[in-house]
Amino acid sequence: MNEPVLQLKHITKFYPGVVALDDVSMGFEKGEIHAIVGENGAGKSTFIKVITGAIQPSKGEIIYEGNIIENNDPIKSLNNGITAIYQEFNLIPYLSVAENIFFGCYIKKGHMVDFKSIEHQTKKIMDDLEINLNPKVQVKDLSVGYRQIVEVAKSISRDIKVLIMDEPTAPLTNDEIKHLFKIIKKLKEQGICIIYISHRLEEIFELCDKVSVFRDGKYIKTMNVSETSINELVYIMVNRKMDQQFPHADYQRGEKVLEVKNLNTDLLKDISFDAYRGEILGLAGLVGAGRTEVARAIFGADKIISGEVYLNGKKLNIRSPEDAVAAGIGLIPEDRKLQGVLLRMPVISNISHANMNAISKWGVIDKQKDKKAAEKYIKVLNIKTPSINQQVQNLSGGNQQKIVLAKWLFTNCEVLIFDEPTRGIDVGTKHEIHELMRRMVKEGKVIIMISSEMPEMLGMADRIIVMHEGSIAGIIEDEDKTQENVLAASSGLQI
Repeated sequence: MNEPVLQLKHITKFYPGVVALDDVSMGFEKGEIHAIVGENGAGKSTFIKVITGAIQPSKGEIIYEGNIIENNDPIKSLNNGITAIYQEFNLIPYLSVAENIFFGCYIKKGHMVDFKSIEHQTKKIMDDLEINLNPKVQVKDLSVGYRQIVEVAKSISRDIKVLIMDEPTAPLTNDEIKHLFKIIKKLKEQGICIIYISHRLEEIFELCDKVSVFRDGKYIKTMNVSETSINELVYIMVNRKMDQQFPHADYQRGEKVLEVKNLNTDLLKDISFDAYRGEILGLAGLVGAGRTEVARAIFGADKIISGEVYLNGKKLNIRSPEDAVAAGIGLIPEDRKLQGVLLRMPVISNISHANMNAISKWGVIDKQKDKKAAEKYIKVLNIKTPSINQQVQNLSGGNQQKIVLAKWLFTNCEVLIFDEPTRGIDVGTKHEIHELMRRMVKEGKVIIMISSEMPEMLGMADRIIVMHEGSIAGIIEDEDKTQENVLAASSGLQI
């Protein structure tokens, strides 16, 4: 066994009423890809912030290359060769690729930035990564995949020895993921230690050497990836067996609830479909095919040029999300942080703000009704929060997603659109959300589900509408519901 490049001993972090990390000790070796997994709230984010110096541990020590790091902070961590790439990119859109990569440590000629040198160095880094990217291009003009590469290149320019990647593939397409994996493996060959956090367990088995499990703020164990399985990993993470990946579907198609006729927007062409009581209707397709645009049009977030939407036979006039909510339609958006929750508001306000009429009279909030509603849905959805007054930004991603769900359940909407319902969520919370979705349709709700995860689409959707370039390429159900058929229709092929 090699001497660890990075060791953490007895790391503990207390917050008021919460132990975020409980006596965690582990090490990371040079030239390994080491995954960290665990449910939301297990302590992964706190752990990596301790490593990078973003937060100080209450107890414990960090040992880097045999030396104890005293009073760690992000600058000291970066100077030591430890850096992290988070889910939310830390790039400046209106600066060039080269300027972003060398931001804060520019090469200078006298007192001026030597743009020729930073562009030359950027080109060298990109050549080493086998990426063809113009150093002068502004970041705002890059795809999400290339922005991820700029983040990696920025880290490499600092001569790093430990690179932490937090859910790096969450916003990427399959092709972009393959390219990123090639880059990560290349960094491993150069002796860089990669600490890899992901809820996509299949990625860990494709990419990583070791996997460590966290649960409830505690380090549980480390295993060689080659010596374990997804089922074993899931069991250790959630501390219970899950008999099946997706809940049993007892699909009984009821009466027609939602009818969309000849819907056209700037991006959508002649969209027509029906949704029935008691079903989960899937919207599949490649990124950019128009799935989210269908959801936004129905919800009134995008302008409809022509077409009609009916709910229970009644024609709706939806010009805004407010109209959709009043009609009984809810949307759980793809980007929960930006569009789904009020991050700096407490849990109680987030749950009730889409249905203020239920807790207020003459514009005055009835605090008891508000409290009762919040406590009800915290219990129903098993939301982990210290109190109803906790700011939502302090909750884990899975619990934030449950807050969005609670908000729409409180409105008692009849049609609920889930856009990427379990993205960035741990396996245990995924299972809870899937169970809830099945329970909702069993109670007579209609769910429209958009998902880029093929197993989720095939395992949860009763019927699948496949989008291609803004149009419906096909509707798949029953025995035709296969990955091959969905991919063929997504590519515009006849099935």
